[in-house]
Amino acid sequence: MGKTLENKKEIVAELQKTLSQSQLAVVIDFKGLSVAEITDLRQRLLPTGATCKVAKNTLMRIAIAGDPTWEPMTQFLKDSSALLFIKEDVGGALKAYQDFQKASKKTELRGGVMEGRALSQADVKAIADLPSKEQLIAQIAGAINGVATKLAVGINQVPSGLARAIQAVAEKENEKEAA
Repeated sequence: MGKTLENKKEIVAELQKTLSQSQLAVVIDFKGLSVAEITDLRQRLLPTGATCKVAKNTLMRIAIAGDPTWEPMTQFLKDSSALLFIKEDVGGALKAYQDFQKASKKTELRGGVMEGRALSQADVKAIADLPSKEQLIAQIAGAINGVATKLAVGINQVPSGLARAIQAVAEKENEKEAA
C-alpha cells in the first residue's frame, strides 16, 4: 500500500524542519543493512545530537528544492539513501558514523552538504578528523596555562635577581670598607 499525498507532504515538511535545524547533512548508502544495524547506527548517533533518517530520494529532492543551502545534496541522492542530520557535534557524529562503518563494513558515505557546499567523501573525513570542541578548549587552556606559568616564573625571578644584585653590591662595599 503506497503513501497518500498527505503522508508525503508530512514527510517533506518533517525533512525540511530537520534540515533547518542541521549544520551538516551526510548521505550514505545503506544497502544491505538490517533493521537492527540501522537501529545500532541511530543509537550511536543519539549522544551527539545527530539523527539518521531513511527517506525516498524523490521526497528528499522535493524537500531541498529551492533551498540553496541544501540543493547540492541532489547529486548524492541515488539508489538507497539514508541521511545523517547533524545538528551540534559535527566531529563527534562523524566519528560515531565511522565507528559504525568499521564495525558493519556495509555502508558507504557518498558525500554531504554544509553551508551550501557539497562535500566529497574526503572532505567529510577531514571534518571527522578535526579535534572535538572539548579537545580544542583543552589545548587552548593548556597553552594559556603554559604562558601564565612562564610569566609567573619570570615575574618571580625579578625580585630575587634584584635581591642578589643588591647583596653583591653590599658585599663589595663591605670588602672595600674592610680593606
